[in-house]
Amino acid sequence: MMRASCWDHQKKPRVTQDSGPSSMRLAGQETAGQLQVTSTLTPNGSGLSQEFEGHWPEIPERSPCVAGVLPVIYYSVLLGLGLPVNLLTTVALARLAARTRKPSYYYLLALTASDVITQVVIVFVGFLLQGAVLARKVPQAVVRAANILEFAANHASVWIAVLLTVDRYGALCHPLHHRATSSPGRTRRAIAAVLGTALLTGIPFYWWMDVWRDEDPPSTLDKVLKWAHCLIVYFIPCAVFLVTNSAIVCQLQRRGQSGPRPRVGKSTAILLGVTTLFALLWAPRIFVMLYHLYVAPVYRDWRVHLALDVANMAAMLNTAVNFGLYSFVSKTFRATVQEVIHDAHLPCTLGSQPAGVVAEPVLKPAGLPKGAEL
Repeated sequence: MMRASCWDHQKKPRVTQDSGPSSMRLAGQETAGQLQVTSTLTPNGSGLSQEFEGHWPEIPERSPCVAGVLPVIYYSVLLGLGLPVNLLTTVALARLAARTRKPSYYYLLALTASDVITQVVIVFVGFLLQGAVLARKVPQAVVRAANILEFAANHASVWIAVLLTVDRYGALCHPLHHRATSSPGRTRRAIAAVLGTALLTGIPFYWWMDVWRDEDPPSTLDKVLKWAHCLIVYFIPCAVFLVTNSAIVCQLQRRGQSGPRPRVGKSTAILLGVTTLFALLWAPRIFVMLYHLYVAPVYRDWRVHLALDVANMAAMLNTAVNFGLYSFVSKTFRATVQEVIHDAHLPCTLGSQPAGVVAEPVLKPAGLPKGAEL
């Protein structure tokens, strides 16, 4: 889905024989520049066989990779910093969810876990390993199977954010009904349903055609899959975000008119931040995808090629920014992160002490302070 484009230039094209009516096809369509063909001598030594003359398809020159090695550096830094930070966020949110049993913590925990899977599957396996290290020398069946995991991870991450939005909408606009129906078990079942549905919706993308190799006009299947991707990942979730967030803001404004100015809760602030960042960071990819589909293909236009590189980098940044948002908004989250780091550092400190030295016991509170929230 978001794989390397610049390393495709290093591959040599090879011509393979098909058994169907079209006797020749290109394998390794990623090759940049003009096709180079080795002359095949016929028995009379006249150069290329008459079978090939007049039937060789004209291949357009591929757009150059302007970004160079910058995407590799970017994704390496993103993975090296983002993955440990997301793992730390997962541990902190797991502690907060176990202590408070609030649905919002469970949703944020599932969202962070989806971001971890996205970084591993798309950034590490798809881009760095398959694209930069192996230079696309991967069986096509493996590539297509990886497509299912990539799209499923994206769908899960986005739609868990939708669950969080609906939960906050219920808590603020219908508080009595929310208190009566909300429970950790119900929350876990909702998350499990979204994860299962995300995996199912990822299966059709087994037939996804990588835009880096779209030489021909898109087929009906290509259009259906690309529009399905845009709808599932962006347009439908953003419509839900817009409606529910607007209702939440209007509800807060009505409360302010009838009494003291309402205080925006930490959960609501995090919700608005998560949805806004997603809408902004994913918008370039969706725009370039539709531009590629109807105006100019990535394969032929270097400007669209560069735009898609930048758009993919912006979209993947969305998997690493939530830690900063949580830390900025929530004092409770910052305290829990410090506690996790302290607990991880304590065994190392005890292990480095001389034999016979007894460490002082560390007293920790049994739970969160009264009245503390996300």
